[in-house]
Amino acid sequence: MCAKKAGAAEVYACELSKTMYELACEVVTANGMNGSINILHMKSLEMEVPKDIPHRVSLVVTETVDAGLFGEGIIESLIHAWHHLLLPPQNSQNEFMGPSTTGRVIPAGATVFGMAVECLEIRRHHRLCVSEVGCLSMAAAGELHSPVSCTSEPDDSMEPYTTERLSRLPGGYTPLTQPFRALDIDFNNVQELEGLSSREVQRLRLPVTHEGELDALAVWFQLHLDEESSLSTGPQEDTCWEQAIYPVQKPNGFALRPRDELIVEVSCRDAYLRLCSVAVVRDGHEIRLEKRVDSQYTGNPIPNPNPNPNPEAELCSALACLQTEQNQAKDFCMLECSEMALLNNQHYHQSFCSALAKLITNLKAARQNQGRGSGLKSVGLASDLTNPTDSADPSDLFYVLDVSEGFSLLSLMAASQGHVKAYSSVEKSQQQEVLRRLACSNNVPEQNLEFWLNHTEDEQAVLQRPSREKLWTGIILDCVETCGLIRQKLMEKASLARCLLEEGGRIFPERIVVYGMLVESDTLLLESAVQGQEPTLGFNIAPFINQFTVPVHVFLDFSTLECRHLSESAELFILDLMDSNANYTNREVKVQATSSGRVTAVPFWYQIHLDPEISISTLSQDSHWKQAAVVLHQPLDVRAGDWVCLAVQLHKSSISISAHIQNEPGPGE
Repeated sequence: MCAKKAGAAEVYACELSKTMYELACEVVTANGMNGSINILHMKSLEMEVPKDIPHRVSLVVTETVDAGLFGEGIIESLIHAWHHLLLPPQNSQNEFMGPSTTGRVIPAGATVFGMAVECLEIRRHHRLCVSEVGCLSMAAAGELHSPVSCTSEPDDSMEPYTTERLSRLPGGYTPLTQPFRALDIDFNNVQELEGLSSREVQRLRLPVTHEGELDALAVWFQLHLDEESSLSTGPQEDTCWEQAIYPVQKPNGFALRPRDELIVEVSCRDAYLRLCSVAVVRDGHEIRLEKRVDSQYTGNPIPNPNPNPNPEAELCSALACLQTEQNQAKDFCMLECSEMALLNNQHYHQSFCSALAKLITNLKAARQNQGRGSGLKSVGLASDLTNPTDSADPSDLFYVLDVSEGFSLLSLMAASQGHVKAYSSVEKSQQQEVLRRLACSNNVPEQNLEFWLNHTEDEQAVLQRPSREKLWTGIILDCVETCGLIRQKLMEKASLARCLLEEGGRIFPERIVVYGMLVESDTLLLESAVQGQEPTLGFNIAPFINQFTVPVHVFLDFSTLECRHLSESAELFILDLMDSNANYTNREVKVQATSSGRVTAVPFWYQIHLDPEISISTLSQDSHWKQAAVVLHQPLDVRAGDWVCLAVQLHKSSISISAHIQNEPGPGE
């Protein structure tokens, strides 16, 4: 529509998504351009002349760029466009010809920048930062890290980078180097586009300016639209793009010092931008940060100051290193970023460890008392709880089921309590092997930990008895998604779990309390819906795109959200997993405004009660959970002292909130 408004004689657009194609047709019609813009429901790589468009065009405009610039396939798209859709580019032979006889691309090119950063939030999502988790030593876990590649070599099993908005990371970040220029690309030069993936790996030496632990390379770009206009996706810019993050996954980290030099490799071998921190130069010596040695880079390596005069000994040493690396590769296990953050959440695991120990101790005492009262001998339970004998009577065992999503240590923690047979719902064989190694190294008998999904034929029927004659002592439910929402069908699972508990048994957690707060946040408004026609240059787009507005924002970091707090935190809702009679689906909550302003949203989080004394907050700084927020359909103007009535509803695990002002509180409020 901008091209047509600027005077283009013919305009063609292509859109692969059927939903977005239909939306585009509606928008173009609503803006009176349906007769002059041809919209094609196809991928640009499939477009041909004259089948789809009558002749080659003089301009291609595209925004197929992600945080890592090339991740949405712009290189492949533009190579195809130059060969099949565009007029020839301007060069010395045709520089005096008119624009209608030559082709060009907007954006014209890009420059990629980066810097090394220290950031605890990035670190805890990509590698293990603790030596103990709950009551377990992690020494035998092997190498655990996220599925983000930390080498310049393509690897189909790994992601080349992840993304973060640095300005919103809890705890912030510290730059360890000055921003550096990593790469330039000219989108109007087809030879440069075609040669990108065969460029030699570039090696950069970056002076370290600040002391700190090397956690990642943060990368952004400047998009050159033409000779005069450009857009930056840098950390200080307010754009729709995040920054690309290349984490350093060296298990024990590496502390950089001023006067060090960080060696970074830059490559695009599979048309993905890859940056890798490979070494640090300190006092003239090169310290490798990764195992792989790759000689294919530009520039000269630092010579070994002490060459080995005995090549045979050097060969033996190299073979020994190769054997070590093969063993390490065998012990390597990949976890999702959220699973890594969970593993690093010490308070979470310590809380579960304490709650499980309390339950087992109480039930042990109850069984002993019951045995004395009936005049029967209590077999096996007088032995050391942490070192159960292999011959313990199965009738004396406590049975615990952990149905957490993904990788979880909670079953192993239960098994480590002694006289507990614990079942894990971990499904991946590599992750099961990690749990077996940890069980062995923490003196948990092999038969005390089993994998529940290996015993159940139907994955949907996870919640069932451990055996025909047994019931569960404890069932651990995964209640809250990492994004900040209640897991689907949680209350249905809790109802079934209650029927499978022995007398005195418990569901963990027993109760979840939802808390929220009134806030004024333009950020949430702008990211939830198009606000009028000004942002879209006067074009009528808002009514069409806003049909897809989602009222609940997820993956929020409330601690860094730009907002004004207009109230104290308030209890919104309670979910009782142990008592079905205590639950409800609707609740009206009255919250007093502490400041004047415009209520635009209600962020919410959870206090997860494992038992009456032990609880975990999803708002804590070391939480692996994010928060969510309900964005009000219409902002609500309030004055300090006003009472805001929130109608909170829970339907199929989804929370909805509407609000209105009640100027005078009711009796007893």
